[in-house]
Amino acid sequence: MHMQGPPLAARMAQATADIQAHIAQHVAPHTGDVAAAMVYACTGGKGLRGFLVLESARLHGIARADALPVAAAIEALHAYSLVHDDMPAMDNDDLRRGRPTVHRKWSEATALLTGDALQSLAFELIATAPLTAAARIALLAALAKGAGIAGMVGGQEMDIAAETAQSPLDLAQITALQRGKTGALLTWSASAGALMAEVDPAALIAYGDALGLAFQIVDDILDVTGDAALVGKALRKDAVAGKATFVSLLGLDGAKARAQDLLHTAEAALAPYGDTAITLRETAQFVITRQN
Repeated sequence: MHMQGPPLAARMAQATADIQAHIAQHVAPHTGDVAAAMVYACTGGKGLRGFLVLESARLHGIARADALPVAAAIEALHAYSLVHDDMPAMDNDDLRRGRPTVHRKWSEATALLTGDALQSLAFELIATAPLTAAARIALLAALAKGAGIAGMVGGQEMDIAAETAQSPLDLAQITALQRGKTGALLTWSASAGALMAEVDPAALIAYGDALGLAFQIVDDILDVTGDAALVGKALRKDAVAGKATFVSLLGLDGAKARAQDLLHTAEAALAPYGDTAITLRETAQFVITRQN
């Protein structure tokens, strides 16, 4: 019989605390604004990507201590993307996770360097993780692809281009954009455990793909219906800018229905793992029902 254990929120909070401590430990030998901003940028947040790494590792019998550097790596890389995304040349945001963005608290130059340093730290953490060389290479190659022009950066480029496009993106275009910008790193996180164990990641990639798209749809829903104090950042900017979102294209009810469909797809992808994947199923439900 499967033991439920602590509630999902408590497990996610513990994982986030462990990951942030791991990052802080690696940054601790360094002083100055960039080092301080690196820790600051990785503080707070849901820690969803790192939690997915730890859970997918647990599914494959990878020790938590061995998976922790990989979980810390994705949170560092995610934080880098947020620091740069918030800058004036990109989204020009003042708040992130309910606090001043890095370029507001320090400077644009510090924010630029902080993002660069966090990205480098991510690859260092994986390259030096206590895993086989084959597992480290597989993780590094997949992360480099997911973070780069074929994934997150490519999606961000499409997002920027959409701001000045003659007409809003259609559903296929915005789906492709978000599979890169948001989905690529979530898919990598979900499949990391299989890569660590050197087994076929196909089931977890399918889960991650559905989860990543559902996550973005819920983000779009929260941008319309959410409480800025809970979400921790400015809302309704897309509507003001006239940008297409899943809500503008599908309607609020349609977007909610699509998110539910993706939840079922994510849950179905976990079938090969049976009851051992109950936490990943709970995580998918959390993504759909979250308020921030």
